[in-house]
Amino acid sequence: MKLYNTLTRQKEEFVPLDPNQVTMYVCGPTVYNYAHIGNARPVVVFDLLFRLLRRRFPSVIYARNITDVDDKIIEASQQSGEPIDTITERYIQAYDEDTEALGALPPDLKPRATDHMQAMIEMIQVLIDKGNAYEADGHVLFDVTAHPDYGQLSRRTLKEMLAGARIDVAPYKRNAGDFVLWKPSDENQPGWDSPWGVGRPGWHIECSAMAAAHLGKTIDIHGGGIDLVFPHHENEMAQSQCAHGQPFVRYWMHNGFLTMDKDKMSKSLGNTLTIHELRESIPGELLRLVLMSAHYRQPLDWSDHTVAQQKERLDRMYRSLRDLEDVEAMADSEPAPELMAALEDDLNTPQALSVLASLINQANAASDDAERARLKGTILASAEMLGLLQADPEQWLQGGAPELDTDEIDQLIEQRNQARKDRDFATADRIRDQLAAMGVIIEDGAGGTRWRFDR
Repeated sequence: MKLYNTLTRQKEEFVPLDPNQVTMYVCGPTVYNYAHIGNARPVVVFDLLFRLLRRRFPSVIYARNITDVDDKIIEASQQSGEPIDTITERYIQAYDEDTEALGALPPDLKPRATDHMQAMIEMIQVLIDKGNAYEADGHVLFDVTAHPDYGQLSRRTLKEMLAGARIDVAPYKRNAGDFVLWKPSDENQPGWDSPWGVGRPGWHIECSAMAAAHLGKTIDIHGGGIDLVFPHHENEMAQSQCAHGQPFVRYWMHNGFLTMDKDKMSKSLGNTLTIHELRESIPGELLRLVLMSAHYRQPLDWSDHTVAQQKERLDRMYRSLRDLEDVEAMADSEPAPELMAALEDDLNTPQALSVLASLINQANAASDDAERARLKGTILASAEMLGLLQADPEQWLQGGAPELDTDEIDQLIEQRNQARKDRDFATADRIRDQLAAMGVIIEDGAGGTRWRFDR
């Protein structure tokens, strides 16, 4: 099994520190608003990796954190007048609903930053004692010049980073690139007692403390979006290695950007789409397929055309599966070896989806009952590995239009079939057109007439 390591910039054979237990930490949401579709990509990518690792190793501990103390959350509370807890609980629940709709398995651990204040304070004190951090004007900052390897993950030299720092650097910083570990809180901000006064943690220290608390000082895999490489993951790595005196992460993994009609998706450009909004018109499984359609390290462009392409692809899979409804899948089937090989080659989902399509084509062409049963079993096991084809085919193909009266559709189809028997083709065509106007596609076959909604 090979994974691309951002630290070394190459694919490497994955060998966990403990062959009996893999540890994986993925940066989760900052819960002040609904998650946008760009946030969904790492959810799907690392869910797929989680599924793969569980098949290969005796135990996998997957932690995905929740940042529930942050300046953006404070700002949202001040603007809305709602208590911070009300805001965070609302968006934690929304995030859980979104990830479930995407077919993501729940992580083993979902640590919250607010539950780990003591661990953060203790880690900051260690950094001060070791000379890697200093207190200034009520803040505690990490001294980037005290860590010779700073910039190793992002491949930036300290000179380049300091030269690129903003001009309006806080006067209490020794160096422009020094980052906050602890900051003071006033009476209108959440705060915790610490040796440096009432305050709250910086973003980076939160993940370092939570990862160490639950997974150990050295973890196998740390994942997230490519936008987190610098400064978040660079700073995590620096403070963790300085505090613990040993490597922090063995394999760093990052998914590529999601663009919107070729433009980078960002709140400042106003071109973000939330998962919550998209789910109103696009099934979660289709969202998952779109996010898996490109290799995870490559940019993925989100557009109506891309969604339509993947919709037709998924509908085609479900139609083929529906055609196999009279076949009992072979018991205890395993995913296709070719599909597993594709996933074990740095999560090559385009190749894995190609293997799944080939299996479906073979099943469509097969006439031997035993062969069809074997292929159906392999298709279902392979699709489950990908988190796809989890719905009932008939329900999927007729779904997405709860406002339609299914009894009315069935009656119209019955009337059309009677008109065809009576050779009243004008009436049959009129009914077909009426159904098409309702968004219903009918399919005549040897087993009778079926219908599906054209989502």
